[in-house]
Amino acid sequence: MKYVICGGTGFIGSELAKYWLQAGNEVAIVGRNLPKDATTIHPKLSYHTWDSLSSNPDPVENAAALINLAGASLSQRWSPSGKKAIMQSRLATVSAAAKLVDQMKQKPSAIIQASAVAIYGTSLEDTFSESSPAQVMDFPSEVVKTWEEASDETYHDIRVVKLRTGVVLGNESGAFPKMKLPYLLGCGGNIGSGKQWLSWIHLTDIVRLIDFCTQNPTINGPVNATAPHPVTNEEFGRTIGKVYKRPHWFPLPAFLLKTAVGELSEILLKGQRVLPAAALNHGFDFTFPTLQVALEDLKKQKL
Repeated sequence: MKYVICGGTGFIGSELAKYWLQAGNEVAIVGRNLPKDATTIHPKLSYHTWDSLSSNPDPVENAAALINLAGASLSQRWSPSGKKAIMQSRLATVSAAAKLVDQMKQKPSAIIQASAVAIYGTSLEDTFSESSPAQVMDFPSEVVKTWEEASDETYHDIRVVKLRTGVVLGNESGAFPKMKLPYLLGCGGNIGSGKQWLSWIHLTDIVRLIDFCTQNPTINGPVNATAPHPVTNEEFGRTIGKVYKRPHWFPLPAFLLKTAVGELSEILLKGQRVLPAAALNHGFDFTFPTLQVALEDLKKQKL
């Protein structure tokens, strides 16, 4: 089969491409620019730009699915210009992906559109599933709600899965290396109160879940890409300490984090307890359902 990955050189996209190539599939990666090493590629891997495909979509014809992971990271200072760039990049990639699909003679059977669990807002007490309503209560929830509304309005006559992603745990990129670093330095501890929820997923499982969603035509709409056992920030930290044999003792007060990174601190100081009801109801089996087994695997990978 052939798959198109928009944003395929990023943290999740590159792992997804590797997964499908190892299974013997063809993968076309789409981005604003060609990567510098685009000449040294797998025989079934190709790179394209939005501009090149707008004039000639033939290289992505007959794709089984299009996966849109593109968009500027939230992990930057939320200045007015930064917020504008974050919002515009997400809306622009949805528009570009929809335009590309419209140009294809043979449409893919599904679009897997990146989203995030921030759409539920934050809470210390509530538990959220795909049936929970969107709540705009901060910048991340506003971004994700607008992002999903754009996909609802832009994609037509095709199955769309909105992949509401939690914190993806992997060794090479994403949040985990930064979250683990204080523990490796011997100064890990709670962030803020430590009571805020962290809904997470191992990199292997989000890749498998994306593949699962492409293969199952009955899956449609929101799908929470989170493990079935979310944890509090305190439990997350204590589990890092246990697995990496480091102390959990040095708290980071909320006011210091807010002083250091401003409004961006909301990502670490607030959270939500999210369950993957849709994935479980459709029979998806998590390789790493609990945090300890996930972290033990990540540690083993680095040995």
